[in-house]
Amino acid sequence: MQPSLLIAVRVTGATTLSPGHRDIARRVKAFGIRRYKGPIERLELPRPEPGPDDLLVRVRAASVNPLDFKIVSGGVKVLTPYEMPLVLGNDLAGDVEAVGARVTRFKPGDAVYARLDKQRIGAFAEWALVSQSAAALKPASLDHRHAASLPLVALTAWQALVGIGQLKPGMKVLIHAGSGGLGTLAIQLARHLGATVATTASARNHALVRSLGADQVIDYKTTRFEEVARDQDVVFDTQGGETLLRSFDAVRPGGVVVTVGGRPDGKWARGWGLSLPLVWTLSLLARPITRRAKRRPARFEYLFMRASGDQLDRLSALVEKGAIHPVLDRTFPFDQTVEAVTYVESGRAVGKVVIDVAPTSPPAR
Repeated sequence: MQPSLLIAVRVTGATTLSPGHRDIARRVKAFGIRRYKGPIERLELPRPEPGPDDLLVRVRAASVNPLDFKIVSGGVKVLTPYEMPLVLGNDLAGDVEAVGARVTRFKPGDAVYARLDKQRIGAFAEWALVSQSAAALKPASLDHRHAASLPLVALTAWQALVGIGQLKPGMKVLIHAGSGGLGTLAIQLARHLGATVATTASARNHALVRSLGADQVIDYKTTRFEEVARDQDVVFDTQGGETLLRSFDAVRPGGVVVTVGGRPDGKWARGWGLSLPLVWTLSLLARPITRRAKRRPARFEYLFMRASGDQLDRLSALVEKGAIHPVLDRTFPFDQTVEAVTYVESGRAVGKVVIDVAPTSPPAR
């Protein structure tokens, strides 16, 4: 059965859709969900119109992140609730078609890339709205596919290692899952910052992570990382669960464990402005982690990264000087967006997976 036609409706936060309305506006193809835990479907909606601070971007490529299927599952709805149906996709590269009245940093024709604002995602579409504060000019040395792979993972690595970890030359950092989309970028950034880098990876990916700058590579299938990577100044956890708990045995007293894989604690929830009952609930759920941190003692920080065009500009400079570069696993055509998300969710990807939404050149092999 064909899905009913949908029309975009602007609300506070995400670009959402209301069913049943048909008009003659130009139709835009997109992929999204109608409910949490529901299937990812192909949707059709009118082309969005930019607000005063928005860029209307012709999406050329979008990347897939674990955050995408976490959103589908409802795993982040407490932190960022969305109206349904919802167009998915968190980062993109494309060309500016039009700009809002207050936009000063960009003009039509600019090639840009961005991690979309958390309240208004929607990169898995032919057109998307991007706040000018979230966008940056695409690095000239990268095509749209490679540029689209960077925003979310590069900003996450930057905010974890520079913002929270304050990595400096001579410091030690352990990065979990070094061959993943986030890990491959974090290793390069940590190396650029002058840190000694340890990482976990399966044996088949050891050569890759060493080539990216890892000094110590630990096969997590055969070795407990906390037994060989000790007294780390920073541990960057991307896995959560038991890996996060064991990370406190690898960090030095006074060091910091940063996670994007675990759940937030009460301290983070208060800073995020969540309701008092949610603060109490998250404090209770995080008690095993906060106890481990206190016992060490070490800092524990949960990171839910934020969009930042200014930080992307700084990361673009690192790309242009060759300090960091994208690692792509494979690309999928736009019609295979569901398969692309499934592939990333399987855990088989090495580096990033990109969707060719409107490619400007033949697909990468």
